[in-house]
This record gives sequence, C-alpha cells and structure tokens, in this order.
Amino acid sequence: MSELTTTPAADTQRDQSLRTVGHISYALHAIVAIGAVIPSFQPSILLLVAAFIIDVVKRGDAAGTWHASHFGWRIRSVVWAGVLYLVTLPLWFFLVLPGWIAWGLISLWFIYRVARGWLSLNDRKPMPT
Repeated sequence: MSELTTTPAADTQRDQSLRTVGHISYALHAIVAIGAVIPSFQPSILLLVAAFIIDVVKRGDAAGTWHASHFGWRIRSVVWAGVLYLVTLPLWFFLVLPGWIAWGLISLWFIYRVARGWLSLNDRKPMPT
C-alpha cells in the first residue's frame, strides 16, 4: 500500500485557500459585529449565517492545520453570541435600557473575538482552543 503524501506546492495552495476562506469569514463576521453597535448600520443576519455555514463546511479541509483553530474560534464565537443574545432577550421586555446594555456588551465581546482572530490569522498564528 502506498501512503498519501502531499507536495510542498499542494500544502502552500491549501494554506492559501484556507487563509482566503478565513479572511472572507472574518470580514463577514466583522461587518455584522460592527453593524450591531452602530445604530444606523444594520447588515443582514444572513451575512453571519453565510459565514457560519462557510466555516462549518470548510472546517474539515483545515483538519490537522493551524487553520482548524480559527474555524473552531469563529464557530464558537457565533454560537456563544447567539446563546447570549437569546438568554438576554427577556431584558428587552422589562426595560429597553438593560437589553440595550446587555446586547451592546455582547456585541463588543464579539467584535473583540473577530479582531483577535483576524489579527492572529494575519500573523499565521493558531487560536487557543
């Protein structure tokens, strides 16, 4: 039996492809994250769903590389933000201010996660798991 091996050119091409997917995903996350804290700029949640689907579908391609940590980082960020938004949704029913404060803090946390991940991607560094 022969083992499957990859050539350095194939590894380079795979790395570049995964970096491109990462940049696209982080860009979509950033648009939604920044839009969440700017009242007059509300991009569609569809951008976030598209980025999430891209990450879930392409995650397998990154298995065994440092890119895998970025896919996990982005997926966890979206899932945690979604859970936090749902948990704090009742605050909007009591008074607007507590809901606004909670969602503002969640959005700032999400922006931090996107910025930290994108900077690490640029530096070719893995994210903590």
